[in-house]
Amino acid sequence: MESTYLWNQMIDVIRQEVKPATGCTEPISLAFAAAMAAKELGEPVQSIKALVSANLMKNGMGVMVPGTGMPGLMIAAAVGALGGDAEAGLQVLKSLSPKALAESKAMIEAGRVSVDIKKDTEHVLYAEAEVHGTNHWVKVVIVDNHTHVVLIEKDGDTLFEKESTSTLGETDKTAFLQTLSLKDILDFAEGVPLEDIRFIREAELLNDVLSKEGLRGDYGLKIGCTMKAGIEQGVLSTDLSRDIQLRTAAASDARMGGAPYPAMTNSGSGNQGITASEPVTVVADHLQVSEERRIRALALSNMVAIYAHGYLPKLSAFCAVVTAAMGAAAGMAWLLDTKTPYQTICRAIASMNGGIVGMVCDGAADSCSMKVASAVEIAYRSVMMALAGIRVEGTDGLVSDSADECIQNIGKLASNGMQQTDCEVLHIMMNKNKAQSPA
Repeated sequence: MESTYLWNQMIDVIRQEVKPATGCTEPISLAFAAAMAAKELGEPVQSIKALVSANLMKNGMGVMVPGTGMPGLMIAAAVGALGGDAEAGLQVLKSLSPKALAESKAMIEAGRVSVDIKKDTEHVLYAEAEVHGTNHWVKVVIVDNHTHVVLIEKDGDTLFEKESTSTLGETDKTAFLQTLSLKDILDFAEGVPLEDIRFIREAELLNDVLSKEGLRGDYGLKIGCTMKAGIEQGVLSTDLSRDIQLRTAAASDARMGGAPYPAMTNSGSGNQGITASEPVTVVADHLQVSEERRIRALALSNMVAIYAHGYLPKLSAFCAVVTAAMGAAAGMAWLLDTKTPYQTICRAIASMNGGIVGMVCDGAADSCSMKVASAVEIAYRSVMMALAGIRVEGTDGLVSDSADECIQNIGKLASNGMQQTDCEVLHIMMNKNKAQSPA
């Protein structure tokens, strides 16, 4: 009975944290707020004023918005208000029309869209969109989660208001995640009825479409395409490790380059979802495993990624593709080691803790695919070491003997040790080119 309850809780958490989203989730959060506001306005939008938290500004100011060919929060707010689908959540821009895009660009050029930092908010994730028509105005506020609306005002009257934490709130969810262990998650992935987790297969299907698009199109830094060309030219070797990097980076290239396809996110991030799922897909393809084994590996990788992220702030200076890659390492280790997977998973996570922890998030941008490629390469290397019985020992730096404690150490570093790093990163980004609008 206890394990059934625990497994059901984990299924609920996966359903909450693994969702499709078209475009980087920070600008999409603002687009969603703007779409909600425009829906309530009841007349054509004439201007938009937006306020966002410093972290959302950092993660939204340089990334491409799908279907627009433009980066940044101004275009996200404009297309959300003028062409977004308020019923579609994180896929708010899935039906953006050329007409709405043209109107959005014209509104920006006319100086009728502004995006600034909300200086007096305690929320790491905060998006406020205020749209004005000829006769009315509407304000929508999102906090804590990318689609968590806490306030809707029209002409100063409150239409909707709720607490800043959801019913299965972030605090409750974090508390639950921190009661778990890697062993709990492995038992879940191996024992839960297959039909209860079959939905996780969609993560593979969506993210693999992005990977193929990244190899086919002209997106971002073209890391996947560049590696593929290197193999064809004979200057790069081809093996499983290379294929993991190539296919995962290609998906991130497409994601950050504005491809009009959804990613399956993890913990509110498309790149984390790609990182947690695509390496497992590549290894499953290589081994030609059964559908059941593929699904259970994906459930394991995504749940470990969520568990590790549960010790992190929602947004921070810590690049969370690292914790997502720990999930990938768990899934790959489980596929490759059919005898002692738990020990292999723990060794791999410990080695990752000693090898890549400390990578800084400097905002969502094309360069995220470089971080993704690095993270999954080290994840696979750590799995190879683990299969040979090798790991970074608990005497080294941030590494502990326990893999669960390794994950907790990351949380302490990100939560307690990197606040000033976050401030300095944003300061550098905002001031490196003052002639260019930060939004």
